[in-house]
Amino acid sequence: MDNPITPKMSNLKFSIFRFRSKVLFISGIALLISFLGLLSSWLNPSIRSPLLPGLDFTGGTQIVLERDCSQECSNITSNDVQTVLKSFTNNSYKINSFPDLSNSRVQFLDGKKSVVLKLQSLTAEEGQKVINSLEPLVGPYQKGGLSFDTIGPTLGVQLLRSSLISLFVAFIGIATYISIRFDKKYAFLALVALAHDVIIVCGVFSWLGILLNIEVNSLFAVALLTIAGYSVNDTVVVFDRIRELNSTNQSISTRDKIDMAVSATLTRTLYTSTTTLLPLTALIFFGGSTLFWFSIALAIGVLVGSWSSIALAPSILILLTPKSEIMNTHFINNSSESNSETSQD
Repeated sequence: MDNPITPKMSNLKFSIFRFRSKVLFISGIALLISFLGLLSSWLNPSIRSPLLPGLDFTGGTQIVLERDCSQECSNITSNDVQTVLKSFTNNSYKINSFPDLSNSRVQFLDGKKSVVLKLQSLTAEEGQKVINSLEPLVGPYQKGGLSFDTIGPTLGVQLLRSSLISLFVAFIGIATYISIRFDKKYAFLALVALAHDVIIVCGVFSWLGILLNIEVNSLFAVALLTIAGYSVNDTVVVFDRIRELNSTNQSISTRDKIDMAVSATLTRTLYTSTTTLLPLTALIFFGGSTLFWFSIALAIGVLVGSWSSIALAPSILILLTPKSEIMNTHFINNSSESNSETSQD
């Protein structure tokens, strides 16, 4: 008599059991690189935190200067701009008690058509003096192309605290839901996959902060919360399929149930990730500088979240399941087939 499991198993698109060691190795390397980035950023004397905090979290003044360039803007460097800013501290402009601008950050956007200055908190009068002093170097400015924004240090601390609390509440809520919907082991795996995704995205931006001075702001916190929801959504789908197989196919080994669940959800995950990445790609290329790094963070999170849901979480589930339970039913099936063949002979 034919084994009723054989047709289903022959239709597997992907066997995570065969590649579980490679999956764990790849994720381990990615996490190691991310932790090194976070640690390097923390030890960097100019950053002193796991990520380079933006104006939203530190407080201060941001000035955006839109240059009026007919074809190509003159080639200026951040050192040129820094020299002008440091002159305020040296009293070259004969301004008493002017804030120290020697540690200001300078960023160029759109082929140096836009200059973004991250400064200490300035008054409107002080900001206008900075803009006027930079005009011989950076100008001429576009009409209406000047932006001056100030965030107080107290508000910056509140935004940082609110972002961290939001992430913590999201983690707790997800763990509670999955514990009720499934069991504690699945909740643990979902949190591991979620932490994996968040750490890797943060690790990427820690290296970007060290190498390219890319800052994180409140939009980055929004991206992390979105990534958390996306990652858990895919992970729950895989877990739900495993639970369904546990209730309807008692004769299948745990190993085969996990492979069947991953295989059944693989196509869905790929389609969902692709359709999510399409609008993110459009935002990256056409969304402007404000949404650029937000879109990059989301795109990385979608890719890493798909990987953790379809590969990492099932691999860890295999690792946490006793070997006897993983293979036991499979061996029984093989034994029954052998006995059947012997009796026929």
